[in-house]
Amino acid sequence: MRNATYYKIYSAFSFIYLLILFLGYENLDLFLKPILIPLLSFGIYFHPNFPTKNILLLALLFSWIGDVILLFTDLGEIYFILGLVSFLISHITYCVLFNRQNKGEIKRNLVFFAIGSVVIGLYLIGMLSVLLPSLGDLKIPVIVYATVISIMLLFAFNGYLIWKKPGNLYVFLGAIVFVISDSILAVNKFYSPIEKSSFFIMLTYLVAQYLIVIGILKLNPKKAE
Repeated sequence: MRNATYYKIYSAFSFIYLLILFLGYENLDLFLKPILIPLLSFGIYFHPNFPTKNILLLALLFSWIGDVILLFTDLGEIYFILGLVSFLISHITYCVLFNRQNKGEIKRNLVFFAIGSVVIGLYLIGMLSVLLPSLGDLKIPVIVYATVISIMLLFAFNGYLIWKKPGNLYVFLGAIVFVISDSILAVNKFYSPIEKSSFFIMLTYLVAQYLIVIGILKLNPKKAE
């Protein structure tokens, strides 16, 4: 199938890109980074239709726009803010995507949901308490972004409790890894530099996008085939 080929190409290019980052050739970002998310998007585009296909493509589109904008952060803080806004829209779109998935017949365990909600809330509070003293004028944008990505993770966790296997696990793990990626970026930029931060940020980011995409496709097998 054509779409499966794009996922393999995405994986191969991601490996090459990550290897280049690990070796320290970050100046090649401008040429390689913009290629990656489109490859994943083409796989979805050529996939048979399912109800939330366009929402998934929209989330990836804004992620790609954010990727491109963040390439120019060295030119000014405005590019970081615009990239933040683009990814904010992407995460809101992911919230809509997760909410639109077929709930199935699995009854949500309210105790697990409550525990998970508390853990996610503690992550948000902990991350902001670390970052707030050094955010300056970016305090409000970062608070909004951190809140939205935490809500996205909560939607994914709720889906993990009610969606069918294994799609639920793929999406939930993807959301967790996405939060890890953004956390590394935030800590590196606002708190303390992390060695080979670009490598770890992109490793987690690319894995996260792939897991979410595969998870959504696994949640829509009948309508996708």
